[in-house]
Amino acid sequence: MGFQLRSMIGNARHLFKLQPLVSGRKQLEVPKGHVAVYVGEIQMKRFVVPLAYLNHPSFAALLKTAEDEFGFDHPMGGLTIPCKEDAFIDLTSRLHSSFL
Repeated sequence: MGFQLRSMIGNARHLFKLQPLVSGRKQLEVPKGHVAVYVGEIQMKRFVVPLAYLNHPSFAALLKTAEDEFGFDHPMGGLTIPCKEDAFIDLTSRLHSSFL
């Protein structure tokens, strides 16, 4: 079971691009049809996800939580989602499966 979970998380990281928070224009560009989001409770990580995810009810619930906590003033300069990284990876893995 632990192996399967690690495999799922490893695969999930390939479903969307995990980009480090470093300066440099090329690494901060977002491909067409995608959006960058910052995820975390304390340490924020930048993820690039397909725009289609924004319309899914589960993702919309995360966005509502972000709105309640941050309003429209996002401290990272982009869309910030205050949740655990593992929960975000789990959600996006499930969304990826439903969009296939």
